[in-house]
Amino acid sequence: MDAQSFIEAGLLAFTTFFATVGPVDVAAIFATLMPGAKPDERRRVAVKGTAIAAIVLLAFAFFGTVILERLGIGLPALRTAGGILLLLIAIDMVFARHSGGASTTSDEEREAHGKDDISVFPLATPLIAGPGTMGAVILLMAETEGSTQAGAAVVAALIAVLALTLILLLLASQLQRFLGVTGTNVISRVIGVLLAALAVQFVFDGLGTSGLVG
Repeated sequence: MDAQSFIEAGLLAFTTFFATVGPVDVAAIFATLMPGAKPDERRRVAVKGTAIAAIVLLAFAFFGTVILERLGIGLPALRTAGGILLLLIAIDMVFARHSGGASTTSDEEREAHGKDDISVFPLATPLIAGPGTMGAVILLMAETEGSTQAGAAVVAALIAVLALTLILLLLASQLQRFLGVTGTNVISRVIGVLLAALAVQFVFDGLGTSGLVG
């Protein structure tokens, strides 16, 4: 893999992870869940939650394809299922709706308000390491087809998005005041359109390699 291919693989993975994690949305929700917390407490929860999410997602990155092989799930099925899941998340993003695929549900948010420590739930999962992101990690790593450099590009993109998420969590209050609801939704919609196109391409690739479509 040459340098250009490495960069392209990294950008594809970064865009996908940025859409599924949604660092801006995560920061906005984080600010609402910890309205009266002290800066030190916010920092502790943000770092702990991001670290736990990183461990979960990296585990999926390195061992997800092995688990799929043991279950007898092939790459065409993974591409198709992953594409459908990402498309559902993209539709929610475009219409500024919240579902359990990339954010907390209303029941989860109510439960989180009653917790003293939200770093594991709902911050680490499902806000950062949600079902959509877990599926995207496995799908993108499977797409590398054993290429060490391509896999490194995916992992590097994942770490970059997690680092960006942590930065925005630490600046959550300021970001919420600066962007507001409208600004957050604009970013979400733009990324959602890109994710929708990528998701449809995954479905096409999955069907094309499955042998079901000539």
